[in-house]
Amino acid sequence: MKGLRKIATAVMMVATLFTNAQCEKTHSFEEENEPTQMGKTLVAYYSYTGDCRTIVNTLKKQISADVIEIQPSEKGLKYEANNYAIGTRLLNSIKANPDNASSYPGIDPVDVSLDKYDDIIIVTPLWWSQMSAIMQTFLFNYGKQMSGKRVRLIVSSHSSSINGVVSDAKRLIPDAVWNGDALWINNSNRSQTSALLEKWLGTQNSQSTSQNMKMYISIGGTTHGVSLVDNKATQELLKKLQNGPITVTLDSSGGFEIWGSLGFSLPTSNEQIEAKPGDVILYNGSNICIFYGSNSWSYTRLGHIDDLSESELKSFLKAGESNISVTLSLNETAGISMVRQDDENGVYYSINGQRVNNPSRGVFIKNGKKIIHV
Repeated sequence: MKGLRKIATAVMMVATLFTNAQCEKTHSFEEENEPTQMGKTLVAYYSYTGDCRTIVNTLKKQISADVIEIQPSEKGLKYEANNYAIGTRLLNSIKANPDNASSYPGIDPVDVSLDKYDDIIIVTPLWWSQMSAIMQTFLFNYGKQMSGKRVRLIVSSHSSSINGVVSDAKRLIPDAVWNGDALWINNSNRSQTSALLEKWLGTQNSQSTSQNMKMYISIGGTTHGVSLVDNKATQELLKKLQNGPITVTLDSSGGFEIWGSLGFSLPTSNEQIEAKPGDVILYNGSNICIFYGSNSWSYTRLGHIDDLSESELKSFLKAGESNISVTLSLNETAGISMVRQDDENGVYYSINGQRVNNPSRGVFIKNGKKIIHV
């Protein structure tokens, strides 16, 4: 009897294991066929020695992000061999003709749709004071698709300064919204990678851009923020706005934009752009276009209005109307035309100029001053 029980028990154990295995296999199959929920953050990295891979693995424990690894198409190359002969040759080829695709080394195909991401983190090694040639290829191929997106940079090196890598990144992604300073991880601080990442992420809020790359648009007492790209046009525009708000009169045009003259010219870096709802564009150097629809033309990108749907944009921009008074400023309270301080002393207003009877959390105006309720 004991022998039969042992056999029966063994049979039951095998059956249970087989059933569990089948359940696990079925569950895995179902997951693979469910629609993928893409995150809003993408981490793209290249790792030659493994240091960048370690950084990314640590980063994945701290944020929710999709990750892609960039791989060279030619495997097994020793870029540092023979006094860095191969690596130097690749970098010199890029430097000699940076606008020619043939100057860049080949990489494996990358299956990614950048339209799905608001934030992109680039993790790359430094090669002899420059960005690694392999990552430069990826950014050369995809950098223009990152226009208007918030981009952050992590650089791994032995001890060399990362200034050259930052310059390469800004050349290859000219219209990105650079979200703060790059993080430099080197041999002297590599053991503190987790703490460095945590501190850096805390100062690189993916939901906002740094203050000096932010502008506000006010129309009819309502104000919305604009995340600016970092280029010569926005740099000059910000300098002008430091002297005070600028008010322009815009008209609806083509069923997709409001536009008009700024009254001055800004530097241009025109390229063929598929402008989308919310985009703020410079046209012919002296005209500003704010889109509630789409259009393809040669423009210089300025930025993008934050967090408004297409229908909300049409309402905010007064689509279809003429002589629309639009104020550009560095102050989010510029949309308030008047706050009464006499018989309404102590009354709260929203930053859009509307009276608030029972303010809770948020930013309000009281007696002409900004009040923050937490």
